[in-house]
Amino acid sequence: MTQDLMTPAPLAPSGPKRRGRKDPRRTAATVAVAGLAALSLILGLGGVYFYRHLNDNLDVVDIEAQLTDRPDKVAVDTGPQEPINLLVMGSDARDGEGNNIDGLTGDGERSDTTIMFHLSADRSFAYGVSIPRDSLVDRPDCKDENGETIPGATDVMWNEAFSVGGPACTIQQFEQLTDVRIDNYVVLDFNGFEDMVNAIDGVEVCLPEPIEDPAHGINIPAGTQEVVGRQALNYVRARYTLGDGSDLGRIKRQQAFIAAMASKVVSAGTLTRVDRVLGFLNAATRSLTTDFTSVTEIGRVGAGFKGIGLDNIKFVTVPWQYSPEDPNRVEWLPEADQLWKRVIEDQTLTKNLRDGVIKASDKVDGADKEPTTERAQAAASQRQAAGLCA
Repeated sequence: MTQDLMTPAPLAPSGPKRRGRKDPRRTAATVAVAGLAALSLILGLGGVYFYRHLNDNLDVVDIEAQLTDRPDKVAVDTGPQEPINLLVMGSDARDGEGNNIDGLTGDGERSDTTIMFHLSADRSFAYGVSIPRDSLVDRPDCKDENGETIPGATDVMWNEAFSVGGPACTIQQFEQLTDVRIDNYVVLDFNGFEDMVNAIDGVEVCLPEPIEDPAHGINIPAGTQEVVGRQALNYVRARYTLGDGSDLGRIKRQQAFIAAMASKVVSAGTLTRVDRVLGFLNAATRSLTTDFTSVTEIGRVGAGFKGIGLDNIKFVTVPWQYSPEDPNRVEWLPEADQLWKRVIEDQTLTKNLRDGVIKASDKVDGADKEPTTERAQAAASQRQAAGLCA
C-alpha cells in the first residue's frame, strides 16, 4: 500500500481540485477500462477517508464552454439507462530525460493516443475505438480556455488538435468528424501510469521475439513476461524501436496491454488484496484530468464496465488505409462512417468491423480463431507484435 494511503491526513478538503490548466505531462491512455472498473470498487469499501482522499486526487476541468455546434445525443430505446461515450486521451510530451522514446522531434505536447469508449445503454457490451494519431483530418475551429477561437486547418494530423487546444479541441474535432457526442473525457498523465502498473505488481505480455532497446530501458525476453514500472511505460509508448515502427503497431500493443491490465485488475489476485486495490486507485485518480466531478460519478461508469464482463469489452481501430499522398500518414476508410453510426445507434460491432479485435478477456497467448481475410491476417500479425502470441 502506498505511504500516503497508510498515513492519516486531515479530512478538511472534501472536493476535487479545480484548475484551468494542468502541467502538460501526459502519456498514452492505456489503462482506462482497468481504472474505471477498479474505481467503482471504492463505492463499496465504506471508508470515508479513502473516498475523500481519492476525490481530492482528481483534477477537475470543465470544458463545456469551449465546445460549440455539438451533435445531439440520439435517443435510443436499447436499455434502461443512457449509452455513454467517453473520450480518453494521453500525450507525448518529450521534454525531460528519457521522454522522447518514439524518436519524433519538436517541442510541445501532442496527443499520443485517443480512444473513444462506448458503453451500451443496457450495459451488456462496450468497445473502445482507437484513433491513429497520424490520421489526416480537417481540423475544425475550436476555442481555448479564454474563449478565443483557434483557427482550424485542412489535411492535418489528428494529434495536432491536442497540441493547439488540449482536450477541448480534440473533443471538438472528434464530434464534428464523427457526429458522435462525447459525454465525458479523461486525460491520463505520465508518472501515474508507472504507479498503476507497479501497484498491481506488473502486467503480463507475450512476445514472439525478444525486445532489446537499452536506450529506452526496454529489455524483455521472448515468451510470456511480466513488465513493471518504467519498462512497461516505455513498452506501450515506444514506436520506432519496436515492431514495424508504425503508429498502428503501437496502437495494437496498447490495446493488448489494456486487455491484460484490465484482466489483472479485476482478477481475484488483485481484488482480494486491499493494498493493491487502493494503491491502484490512488495512482489512477492522481493521474486524471477530467470533467467528472467526483469519484462517485466515475465509479458509476466503472461499475457499468465491470458488470458486463471482460469478454464483452472489445478494442478496435477506426478503419483506415495508408494515405496515397503520404505513406507515413493514414486516412479513414468509408467503413469508419458505419462504425460511428453503430456508436450513435448504440449497436454492437458488425463482423467486418471486428477484424483484429482484442477483448479485455484475451489471454497473452492470443486469439482463439484463425483469421480468414487478408485484413484479418494482417491484424493477427499485429496482435502477435502487440504482445498477444498466437
